[in-house]
Amino acid sequence: MEYVLEIDDNLRPSPVLPALIWAEGIKSPLATESAPAFLAKVILEAQGAGEECVPAEVRKRVRKMLRFGKYHASGRGKPASEFLLRSALNDQFPLVNGPVDVNNAISLASGLPGSIFDADIAGMHMLIRRGLPGEAYVFNHSGQTIDLQDLLLVCRRTDAGWEPCGNPVKDAMTTKIHEQTTNIIAVMYAPADEARDNLAHWAESYAELLSSHCKAQTAGYRIIEP
Repeated sequence: MEYVLEIDDNLRPSPVLPALIWAEGIKSPLATESAPAFLAKVILEAQGAGEECVPAEVRKRVRKMLRFGKYHASGRGKPASEFLLRSALNDQFPLVNGPVDVNNAISLASGLPGSIFDADIAGMHMLIRRGLPGEAYVFNHSGQTIDLQDLLLVCRRTDAGWEPCGNPVKDAMTTKIHEQTTNIIAVMYAPADEARDNLAHWAESYAELLSSHCKAQTAGYRIIEP
């Protein structure tokens, strides 16, 4: 079967150029106890370069990609890539599990936020749209929720319609990676004017790390044209 990511017609002109990444047959994603070499290298490079590890121009363009209606990409609503940069500079980088560590390493290195899902829960067919009034989901074990109105969302297809499960800030608990996850589907969010070859470089690196670090039997990526 084919992995598919649609962009909702109501989102056009699209502010986002997404990359869809997938992997099948990964090893069990156990909790990470120490940073693997590829992640330690990215963290060290960020600490050496400081905030300009991700140029201010890139951070500005990513925030602009998210800014719409009532949603302002600042404070607790800033892109996950900025949270990861701040965490690296404060020597508090989160270690989670193999696939999430891959996502976070690529996000930190590129300055582009990403979402990663269990493909057996999220499905192989996803949609990007904006959040509707009243939409929210739980994003952590404490039961905290995020208001999704006007935010860029990745949705999974259910019998009831398209259900939000991820965004460039925080992903939903329902589709997160767990120890029994064997198949992955992920999205990188780049501004619509991002150079295609640059996004392809990061998406390819993402897929390669899912193969080498997470021992995926197959992995691949596709740039989704707006």
